[in-house]
Amino acid sequence: MTQMPPPFVPGAFVGTAHHYRARVYFEDTDLSGIVYHANYLRFMERARSDMLRLAGIDQRAAMEAGEGAWAVTDLSIKYRRPARLDDDLLVVSTVEAVRGASVIIAQRILRGHDTLSPETLTDGQVTAAFLSPGGRPRRQPDDWVGRFTAIMNGENFPC
Repeated sequence: MTQMPPPFVPGAFVGTAHHYRARVYFEDTDLSGIVYHANYLRFMERARSDMLRLAGIDQRAAMEAGEGAWAVTDLSIKYRRPARLDDDLLVVSTVEAVRGASVIIAQRILRGHDTLSPETLTDGQVTAAFLSPGGRPRRQPDDWVGRFTAIMNGENFPC
């Protein structure tokens, strides 16, 4: 009988931060074995998506109900050190601010997160706005504002 692998784990909240692990695969790298610059954004996007899902924010349901969708409206990133093939990375995401129609999330990608001196590879900050199906800014659901506020305050919230 074949044993099934454990279920997918979308990261976890540690205090006010969401921790998401990622591994660097060959497809993430360029010919030199270093992660291609745009792929850091992919790691960050996956971490943010799983953070929202874990917090009980159902983006798909909002889209399907015609309420709207998130769109990145501002992004800054600083590359400090390169990630390489087979690196075990940790993406740490924190909600910095929540407004009626947007949220600001800071993200850091670390290598050696299980050591006493992890290396910061990348720092980023993303502003995501909630948009109506017509593409106009729209207040995000009140429940979502409450969930983001709970994350910022390190509070437990219903998932």
